[in-house]
Amino acid sequence: MTAGDWPAVQKIYAQGIEDGEATFEVATPSWEAFDAGKLAQMRIVAVDERDAVLGWVAASAVSTRPAYCGVVEHSVYIDRSARGQGIGRLLLHAFVEAADEAGIWTIQSSVFPENAASLKLHEAAGFRVVGRRERIAKSGVGPHAGQWRDTILIERRTSRDG
Repeated sequence: MTAGDWPAVQKIYAQGIEDGEATFEVATPSWEAFDAGKLAQMRIVAVDERDAVLGWVAASAVSTRPAYCGVVEHSVYIDRSARGQGIGRLLLHAFVEAADEAGIWTIQSSVFPENAASLKLHEAAGFRVVGRRERIAKSGVGPHAGQWRDTILIERRTSRDG
């Protein structure tokens, strides 16, 4: 993912915000803020034969403390027009490979329990549920605006030695 991909990535991110099942965010960040907060070696876009961006995955470090240098929190978003076509599976596979290459030993994320497609996708990619965070935050936009929401905490541990 490069700055040139940002308009398409931002559009897909905005769809996820609008749909209300992907994030507590209420607006997309600027490219500069996104770029500063995401690990460069694990930002991946999926493109079609015309180089149109169909989806993306990116991660942030969970802590600046050295003990947690191998733990990241990721997000994966698919354009509405490309959902259900296996793009998420391909992106998540590429992301896990990139994370393993970067020495990441734990990938985690929080998923709304209502987002069955994401939970199923992650389970197929080797993620497991480690807990439920009840009423962790209120949704600011979308169909659940103003409602307290639960999230399901998922993680994947690397199978590589390290």
